Amino acid sequence: MCKELDCGSAASTGRRNESSNRAAWEISPDCVESGSALNECLSSGFSSSIIKITCSDSVRLVNGTSLCSGRLEVKSDQSNQSNQWWSSVCEADFDQQDGEVVCRELGCGAPLVLWGALYGEVKAPMWTKEFHCEGNESALLDCRSSGSAGKTCSPGKAVGLTCSERVRLVGGSSRCAGALEVKRGEWRPVFGSNWTLTSADVMCKELDCGSAASTGRRDESSNRAAWEISPDCVESGSALNECLSSGSSSSIIKITCSDSVRLVNGTSLCSGRLEVKSDQSNQSNQSNQWWSLVCEADFDQRDAEVVCRELGCGAPSVLWGALYGEVEAPMWTKEFHCEGNESALLDCRSAGSAGNTCSPGKAVGLTCSERVRLVGGSSRCAGALEVKQGDWRPVYDSNWTLTSAAEVCRELHCGSVVSTELRIESTLKSSWEIRPDCVQSGSALRECMSPMWSSSFLEVTCSGPTVSSIGLVRLVVLSLGLLLLITVVCVTHQVTFIALLIKAPAQMKHFACEY
Repeated sequence: MCKELDCGSAASTGRRNESSNRAAWEISPDCVESGSALNECLSSGFSSSIIKITCSDSVRLVNGTSLCSGRLEVKSDQSNQSNQWWSSVCEADFDQQDGEVVCRELGCGAPLVLWGALYGEVKAPMWTKEFHCEGNESALLDCRSSGSAGKTCSPGKAVGLTCSERVRLVGGSSRCAGALEVKRGEWRPVFGSNWTLTSADVMCKELDCGSAASTGRRDESSNRAAWEISPDCVESGSALNECLSSGSSSSIIKITCSDSVRLVNGTSLCSGRLEVKSDQSNQSNQSNQWWSLVCEADFDQRDAEVVCRELGCGAPSVLWGALYGEVEAPMWTKEFHCEGNESALLDCRSAGSAGNTCSPGKAVGLTCSERVRLVGGSSRCAGALEVKQGDWRPVYDSNWTLTSAAEVCRELHCGSVVSTELRIESTLKSSWEIRPDCVQSGSALRECMSPMWSSSFLEVTCSGPTVSSIGLVRLVVLSLGLLLLITVVCVTHQVTFIALLIKAPAQMKHFACEY
């Protein structure tokens, strides 16, 4: 609609409720967004709930990945509606405070990236004045400006801007935990069905709060105005404010992010290259924080246990340098000394100096196990399926097949799946719904869960323990080019394995005890 009116970008939308129904047009948003002409999307009807829109009017971001990113263009000659055009802005005439005003005018959050030619070049007029915003103006054209019509701008210097989403977590122990709220005109809480950790992780990344550790719902006593957000829309990569629709609910989404640690470039939220957020003491200045790699020489099994717990995952199963690739990034300059029972890695003691170095291929890669178990059966490989995310809950039986259940047996190192059964209880209780199609796609169990109430639960029977139940043992293999004979004893099951390591690479410092 804003583009149709040549009014820049959409800054907000909502509804105006009237006292009685009147003749109105119903327009399908799917039809409009598909590119169809507006009059092809109309159907006649009656309503008392009327759509209202606020457009940015004088500024827009074009050629970006969302409404909050793109090449900046400003509408010229605001006094004469018949003689207007859109002009690019030279980066020499635009600074951080100007960016803050533009992002606010567009209904977006603070500017994240301000860079010339970030979103391509185009043959277009160039804005001929330099902006001098204080940073608190409502619109860019409210700012002071200076310059002359003869000013030129070198190729590749047109302003490209990325604004953050207006999103926050409130009511938790930190800015990285609490009820999810989004601002579009006003701050409202968020509701939605089938929200999973994958959906929540998008929010944690948006807030620069590490990885999603848990998500759930907070039930309130009555409905209130809220934003409904489709998890499919968020997970597809669309900007958050493009996935909002106005509604009301008493069941509000809450999220806890890991805040200070994250695993990146892995196959799930519980695997990847370890990164730690620096300068945690300066929470008020988010721009003065960055993510650092950790050298494997400064990190051990107990440290890994703390990280996995902080991320809401199970025990560490693999700890290996460069397991998830190398990247150019700062290196954490202290050695961790965790006891193993701390709640967060940065609660652990540490020692070291800023002069610490780390050889290539030595950045910590970590894989944590899932928090999953079978209970009430004849062995640990049979019974009712339960998963822990904050607390242990049974899993609702939502048409699980043997193919889906096979992933559970594999995760528990319990061989192959034998059967699945339905257990009916007399009362509803808090449980997890896990979509079988999500599990079969290769996603981790905890990334496929959403909370619900049910009295119908899944029971799984696996064939039995295999030789891949892992207890992590860390060994140092000397790079001597010798034939080494190593005996590893898995005390838990009194099974001894002999491993012959011939010319083992120096970086191979871990051996998995299997029973």
